Amino acid sequence: MSQWRLSEDRCFSAEPNQRRVARQLYEAVRDLPIVSPHGHVPPELLGDPNARFGSPAELFIIPDHYVTRMLYSQGVPLEALGIPPRDGGAYETDHRKIWQTFAEHFHLFRGTPTGLWLTDEMINVFGVTEKLTGESAQRIYDHIEAKLAEPDFTPRALFKRFNVEVLCTTDAATDDLSYHKALQDEGWGHRVRPTFRPDAVVNLDTPGWHEHIRKLSEASGIDVTNYDRFIAALENRRAFFKQMGATATDHAAVTADTEPLSHAEASKIFDSALRGQIDARSAARFTAHMLHEMARMSSEDGLVMQLHVGSFRNHNRRLFERFGPDRGADIPVATEWTRALLPLLNSFGTHPNFRVIVFTLDESTYSRELAPLAGHYPAMLLGPPWWFFDSVKGMERYLDRVMETAGLYNTAGFNDATRAFPSIPARHDVWRRVTCNWLAGQVVTGLIDEEDAAGMAYEFAYGLAKRAYRLP
Repeated sequence: MSQWRLSEDRCFSAEPNQRRVARQLYEAVRDLPIVSPHGHVPPELLGDPNARFGSPAELFIIPDHYVTRMLYSQGVPLEALGIPPRDGGAYETDHRKIWQTFAEHFHLFRGTPTGLWLTDEMINVFGVTEKLTGESAQRIYDHIEAKLAEPDFTPRALFKRFNVEVLCTTDAATDDLSYHKALQDEGWGHRVRPTFRPDAVVNLDTPGWHEHIRKLSEASGIDVTNYDRFIAALENRRAFFKQMGATATDHAAVTADTEPLSHAEASKIFDSALRGQIDARSAARFTAHMLHEMARMSSEDGLVMQLHVGSFRNHNRRLFERFGPDRGADIPVATEWTRALLPLLNSFGTHPNFRVIVFTLDESTYSRELAPLAGHYPAMLLGPPWWFFDSVKGMERYLDRVMETAGLYNTAGFNDATRAFPSIPARHDVWRRVTCNWLAGQVVTGLIDEEDAAGMAYEFAYGLAKRAYRLP
């Protein structure tokens, strides 16, 4: 049986001259520290010094909707992958069986970014030497399980091994940040930072919204009984997050609408929501208004605003009702930015203390709207390819469509946006390889020289993200 290997030239062009330059550029940046300014790694994984990853199934399969959505699309029930139904129904709890199911379907990930990340993790992080199949499944499970029991494979040990300089988590506005406090007390506060995400309280149609408001009142010490107290509570929480090391906020919306409401209109809609009398149109108008308000707050406190737009959440209603959110059923929608961002950018687009990083699931807007906007407004940066487009070809399309108009320095580098901690180095490695290969293409066509390409490769891999997120 041949040894399972990854090509040393993966992501590089087959054209000899371009490949040569890509290799040189990559060698100079491959070992730079990892800056991970946006992601979804649970803070308790690092905040608890005794934390472990659990079983191989808990590490690679159960929490990762990139994995489960592919298997579900081919008829594998989520119950068979260890996902518990909301109604208390039966689901697989034997993690070896879950792993076996995964291994028997591993061929589904051929040619996908998920397959590339998973292969990289197993080979380079865990030292797996044979390809994952139904036949090899239990041997590989035993191998990874044994590795996870070693002290060199705790979350904190891998954090150091991966050379992560800083990792930012994503935390609800109501979170007490207790794990971040523990990290601060241990001297890790500059390396693991929280990010303020208020979606559950600003989106009035969020399931359980009243409970989230109760938690906001409790966390802020401000009884949220009207709109003014709501704004005060959010400002209170932002100040706390900043005190705990946060440098950014994060906001998700279906559209990029940022039209503000009058104080009277906002108060009226908020009061209606408190009474349980909210309709979809009013909720959408309030979300748009609150994006404008969050920009106003960012211009005052300096927290970088991230805006993720274009995901139709929980498209599979039956799946959502049975298993809840984040199960792989979020689907991109067409978006519009030029008119939608006009209110926000006219108010804050030239403010010296304001910065907004935008992400889209509508690639058609890269060159038509987003690159021209970022190429004009000092406060606006383009985030990297996100979610479905965090792939080799997705990155190439992004680079081709935005760089000529926006320029390198109006982009925000890379973030991995992952829940799967061991995939962090694999994801950053793909970005470094793709950007070096793209730059090599610019060199061999005479658009830039090798000296400039080397400086740009460094920025792609490290410098842009640090500056974009105002990380010290």
